[in-house]
Amino acid sequence: EVQLQASGGGLVQVGGSLRLSCATSGFPFGGYVIGWFRQAPGKERERVSCINNWDRRTYYEDSVKGRFTISNDSARKTSYLQMTSLKPEDTAVYYCAAERLALSCENYRAYEYGNWGRGTQVTVSS
Repeated sequence: EVQLQASGGGLVQVGGSLRLSCATSGFPFGGYVIGWFRQAPGKERERVSCINNWDRRTYYEDSVKGRFTISNDSARKTSYLQMTSLKPEDTAVYYCAAERLALSCENYRAYEYGNWGRGTQVTVSS
């Protein structure tokens, strides 16, 4: 059974940092991509970043480029999203997702991921 669990969210001030973790199990980690998504109240779920676990190629949306860093630890089967210089507009529930995809992760949107974890709330206060 594929399982993902996001953690590490919390309340942080503008300009602060958080590191989210996505612990996974139940699938061959190296053959999948991990995507990080977020959903703010009243808005659609949007992609933030993704990583190919087999070659560690990464992708970032423009809104987080230069501030967020995605990584993975294959031994721990865990993905991380390091978030710095946080802004109020980063406030959302953050989710991690995994899928076995044929192409590099930047080619896929949320609806193409079949395995999702429970989200973790990130709140950036001004």
